[in-house]
Amino acid sequence: MSNSPGTPSPAQNSPAQNRPTRQSAANQSAVFGLALDPRNLSAKEITGLRVAFAVSALVAIGIGTILLVWTDATLTVIAVLFGLYFVISGVGRIVRGVASVGVSTGGRVLNIVLGVLVGILGILALRNPEGSLAVLGLVVGIVWIVDGVAALVEYSTDSSRWPGILLGVIGVIAGVVVLFAPVETIGVLVTIGGIMLIVSGLVQLVRALTFGRGATA
Repeated sequence: MSNSPGTPSPAQNSPAQNRPTRQSAANQSAVFGLALDPRNLSAKEITGLRVAFAVSALVAIGIGTILLVWTDATLTVIAVLFGLYFVISGVGRIVRGVASVGVSTGGRVLNIVLGVLVGILGILALRNPEGSLAVLGLVVGIVWIVDGVAALVEYSTDSSRWPGILLGVIGVIAGVVVLFAPVETIGVLVTIGGIMLIVSGLVQLVRALTFGRGATA
């Protein structure tokens, strides 16, 4: 039976019916996606994230340099330095998760949860700086693996994507090495930790310089 002139055909209804579905899928992707897209951020948020990356980078480079230069540092001093870095890094992630309104809900929750986890591990290192080398190595390895996986999951969609991926790979590799390699002396942990912090700091600096370039809110 033919359709009357005033009755839309099924083919005419199809695009309109499908549009809400596509919009719903896009909204779900924006809410639960973990990609860090500068195009969804305001200029203020982009600047804030770049500053956060830069501060984390400078802290990492500074503490890594201290670890490599201070060759006769005791286990207590090393635990305090690692603990300070992890606490600062954790607080930075929490602030990013709370303040970055334009970031997807999934990305914000990820930053807050990981920030709390990394901060707690940092506090444990600070509260028990005279613990065993094995315990400190365990804490350092876990934090680096968690941070590395987070960097891989929370990828950027602009030119800072590759520094972020590189940072994640470095973190996972360093964490696995510290966890499973025989770190039997303070010197080995200091060397691995110092190099890791300096390299990750340099990569974070590159990310800070490249993140959000050319993006408009």
